[in-house]
Amino acid sequence: MFRVRFHGRGGQGAKIASRLLGTAAFLEGYYAQDFPLYGAERRGAPIAAFTRISKEPILERGVIAEPDILIVMDETLLHDPMAMPLTGLKEDGVIFLNTTHSPAEAKNRYKIKAQIITLDITKIGIDTLGKPILSTLAGGTASKIAGLREDSLKRAIEKELSEIITDSELIKKNIEASLYCFNTINPVEVKTSKITHKGSTIISMPFEAASISTPSINTKGNTPLRKTGNWRTFKPIFNYELCNKCMICVARCPDGCITINSEGFPYTDYENCKGCMICAEECPTEAIEKVREVHTWKTLQ
Repeated sequence: MFRVRFHGRGGQGAKIASRLLGTAAFLEGYYAQDFPLYGAERRGAPIAAFTRISKEPILERGVIAEPDILIVMDETLLHDPMAMPLTGLKEDGVIFLNTTHSPAEAKNRYKIKAQIITLDITKIGIDTLGKPILSTLAGGTASKIAGLREDSLKRAIEKELSEIITDSELIKKNIEASLYCFNTINPVEVKTSKITHKGSTIISMPFEAASISTPSINTKGNTPLRKTGNWRTFKPIFNYELCNKCMICVARCPDGCITINSEGFPYTDYENCKGCMICAEECPTEAIEKVREVHTWKTLQ
């Protein structure tokens, strides 16, 4: 059985990527199981998704703690103490990392013993689709690593995307981008894990008082600790020669990340700015430029 775990951020398409892999495997005659794991839906927040592929019926349930294949769709997650995507990865496993760095650089940087594959699928998504939507691209890389066929991937994308979008041209572009990633990745050997069939057991849950089962939350929020600035794909850059200090950007920022400097000009708190780029869309003088964020290892500390 192949056990595949996806790590991404809300809005990048980890859930759809895991589903594409499962559907492609199913179309090849395998048993497949895929499902996501996340709390309240929040764009940019870390999420995980899981896919199991087997030639026999799959009786396992629950999250995948020890994946054979790990797909990390956002490199900044490797520095998130809450996400911890490398947890459980075996030394003989395979990890795909969406990054601008080479496999050797990433392997040395993150002390990864498993086989590692890297590719900047964010750039491919922007160049092909015009947006950093990574679902079909991550699904394509995962399908290649899992040893599935190109035709199965194409049929899976057509099936799954046709249920959520009606633009046939956009579906075609997604297929193009996914197959590009599929054919860019070299074939690899993945050691599969044994299937574990566990007998049914009865679980007894004792009654607990409300003071234990539903405790009050009185601690302060942890937003500053989450480094939400790492969630960005794009960053706003101000051109003060065009800025007329109208402060519309300050009013429109949904996270209050734009404040005023000593000269009366607005500036961005990049520690917390998530890169929604609403400020650039609302700026009447077009004084805010939308620039692709390139996270260096220094900025990720």
